[in-house]
Amino acid sequence: MSRFWTKKITELDPYVPGEQPQDKQYIKLNTNESPYSPSPKALTAMSEAVSESLRLYPDPNCMTLKNALAKQYHFDAKQVFVGNGSDEVLALAFMGYFAGGKPLAFADITYSFYKVYANLYDIEPALIPLTDSFDIDPNDYQNLDVSGVVVTNPNAPTGKALPLSDIEKVLQANPDVVVLVDEAYVDFGAESATNLVNQYPNLLVVQTFSKSRALAGIRVGYAFGHPDLIEGLERLKNSFNSYPIDRIALAGATAAVEDQDYLAEICSKTIATREWASTELTKLGFNILKSATNFVFVTHPEKDAEAIYLKLKEEGILVRYFGKKPRIGKYLRITIGTDAEMTALVDALKVL
Repeated sequence: MSRFWTKKITELDPYVPGEQPQDKQYIKLNTNESPYSPSPKALTAMSEAVSESLRLYPDPNCMTLKNALAKQYHFDAKQVFVGNGSDEVLALAFMGYFAGGKPLAFADITYSFYKVYANLYDIEPALIPLTDSFDIDPNDYQNLDVSGVVVTNPNAPTGKALPLSDIEKVLQANPDVVVLVDEAYVDFGAESATNLVNQYPNLLVVQTFSKSRALAGIRVGYAFGHPDLIEGLERLKNSFNSYPIDRIALAGATAAVEDQDYLAEICSKTIATREWASTELTKLGFNILKSATNFVFVTHPEKDAEAIYLKLKEEGILVRYFGKKPRIGKYLRITIGTDAEMTALVDALKVL
C-alpha cells in the first residue's frame, strides 16, 4: 500500500488469474487455453504483418476484422465492436451500460471478473443464486429492478449451458436494460445468442479469440449488438484507448475468422477429448457437471479438492482450485488438453 494511492485503489479487490508458476515445466490444465496451435493462416498473416512497417498506428476502427466478423456472422459492420480481449469489451460495457444506477444482476457462481468490474465502477451486484444443480434458472431473472443483466453461456466455472429459449426468456423479461451474454466458450457445444441480436435491441453478445481460436496471446475480443449499443461502446473506447488492437493482432484475428474449417477441426478435437476424459474421470469416482466448454468441473465425494490439486501440482499438472469459496470449494476446474495431456492427468489421478 502506498500513501499515494487513492481511496478507490485501496478498496479494489483485483481479479486473480490462474497461476503461472515458472519453477518447472507443467502440463497446464488451469487457465482454459487451447492445447492446439492457432490457425496456420493466422500465423502466416501475423508473420507477414511483422515484416511490414510497424511505425504506423493500426486502424483504430479495426475495419478489416469487423468486416470479416460481420460476413461470418451475417451482420452489418455497424453491429460489431472489437476490443483488447473480451475483458476490455466487458469493462466498457459495465462502464457504459450498468454503472451509476441500479444493481446489476448476474449469477452468484460465474466469471469472477464481474465482481471486480462492479467494484471498480461502483455497481452493486445483485447476485442470483444458481440452482442446487448449478443451473441458471431464467425464472430467477424475472421482475428484476436492475441496471442490466449479465449471463455467461456456457457458464464458468461450471461449464453448463443454457438453451437459446432460456436466454430469450431473460431478454423478454428485461426489455428496458441491456442483457449481456458472455459467450467465451460457446463454440464448444452451446447455442449462440447471436441468432437473437436482430430481434432484441437490448442484447449484447460478447465473444473472444482466446479459447476456441487458440489466440489467447494476442488479446482480441468482440461484441455483436444493435448499432446503437455498438456506437456507445465505440464512444467509450475512443475516450479511453483509440487504438486497442495492434497491426499484428488484427492480421491474425482476421485470418482466424476466415479459417472456419480449422476452427471446426480443433473444436471437434477438444469436444472428443472432453467426452473421453469425462468418462475416465467418472470411472475414478468423480462427479462431473455436463460441460459445453473446453473444461470440466469435477468433485470427488471421498477426496479433498485441495489435496488433489496440490498432489497434481507436485506431479507437474496444474488444475484450477478455487479455495474455500462457498458452494464450489470441493470442486476443481480442469481444462481439456491434448489426448496425451489428459491421459497423463488420468494416470496421475489413478494413484492418488
